[in-house]
Amino acid sequence: MSQTKFPFNTVSDECIKCGKCIPVCTVHNVNADEVTSPRGFLDLLGAYQRGDLKLDKTAKDIFESCFLCTACTEICPNDLPVDMVIEQVRDDIRKKYGLAWYKKAFFFLLRHRKIMDLMAKLGYVFQTCGFKIHEKQQAMEPRFSLPIIKKDRFLPSAKSKTFLNSYPEVIKNGGKRKVAIFIGCLANYTYTDIGKALLKILKELETDAYLIKNQLCCGAPAYFTGDFDTVEYLATHNIEYFESFIDDVDAVIVPEATCSAMLKKDYLHFFHDRPEWKARVEKLNKKIYMATEWLYKETNLDEILEKKGKKMSELITYHDPCHAKKMQGVYKEPRELISKNYTMTEMSDPNRCCGFGGVTMQSEKFHLAKAAGLPKAAMIDETKADIVSAECSACRMQITNSLHYNDSKVIFKNPIELIAEALS
Repeated sequence: MSQTKFPFNTVSDECIKCGKCIPVCTVHNVNADEVTSPRGFLDLLGAYQRGDLKLDKTAKDIFESCFLCTACTEICPNDLPVDMVIEQVRDDIRKKYGLAWYKKAFFFLLRHRKIMDLMAKLGYVFQTCGFKIHEKQQAMEPRFSLPIIKKDRFLPSAKSKTFLNSYPEVIKNGGKRKVAIFIGCLANYTYTDIGKALLKILKELETDAYLIKNQLCCGAPAYFTGDFDTVEYLATHNIEYFESFIDDVDAVIVPEATCSAMLKKDYLHFFHDRPEWKARVEKLNKKIYMATEWLYKETNLDEILEKKGKKMSELITYHDPCHAKKMQGVYKEPRELISKNYTMTEMSDPNRCCGFGGVTMQSEKFHLAKAAGLPKAAMIDETKADIVSAECSACRMQITNSLHYNDSKVIFKNPIELIAEALS
């Protein structure tokens, strides 16, 4: 279904050019050009809607340079939806120029999880014989290089068996409560210890777990790339599927900031012109939480950690994922839980974007992602921490790679993993 675009010129006209967004803009910090700044983007979007700017390859390059970190929306005095209008113009770009073959293939797999499961198995086999494996740090997962990715990068390897395929649909833990788990693609295929750790915590809480077996990707990779057809397919499937069980669970918990933000915030943006679907999302939102948010606010896990958790020796620093603090206001909760058993130290700017930026940034504009990631890695190293934590596997990919470039010994763990280890 064709979407009505948010009026770009209205948003552009409401920008008062105060410049507060400039110092916090991720791309402007690595490419100090007024064009690639929030108010620059808005000026160009206004000109595009008025017909004064052609959507040529130069404009395409500019609009695809935004990291969509939402730092500008967090600080904007007029609350302008800069991220939303850039996401929408990327849909126009996709319709005019199409998508690269590997993006089409990737988004096809996101639509068809059974094929994705099979590809993950094949990928695991092929990695051992056909790709270069990196094992620089024993604490890190094995890494491999794809043809479209530079060989010096660390990328996560797919596990031979996914998280969702490793457990039954319902796991009984005493039945005091019941929660559904939306695990997300990266935690399902790559960082499977996150789900394992979450199940361990729920067992301690005597809370039954319902694994959302038929979940599809939340749609974030396609949304940030401008493939709104794929977003439509994934979002409507997930909404209808959630509605089939939502009354039977206390909550849907998501150990991934990007997935949670997509389900709760970006679905509302996507369906902004379709009241029926928007209302359905709003109803579901009452029960959707980031995992640490629910564990801290709705359980006595903090008391359990104080009484039963062991004192851990590792020093932890915490990175705030853009889709956690900026979009959902979740930042205190993971820190409160981690600090029960670990010593924590703050980096100089935990709210600074790690530089992941989505599929296009990671494949076609990695020079910008790398430039944004290196300062974050330096901040982490300055803390002398043993572990950096964040409730986001996209941040995990980017930060781990940035630490690799810095030749750092710091490793990355999701806060859910740290909490489960303290309960061992």
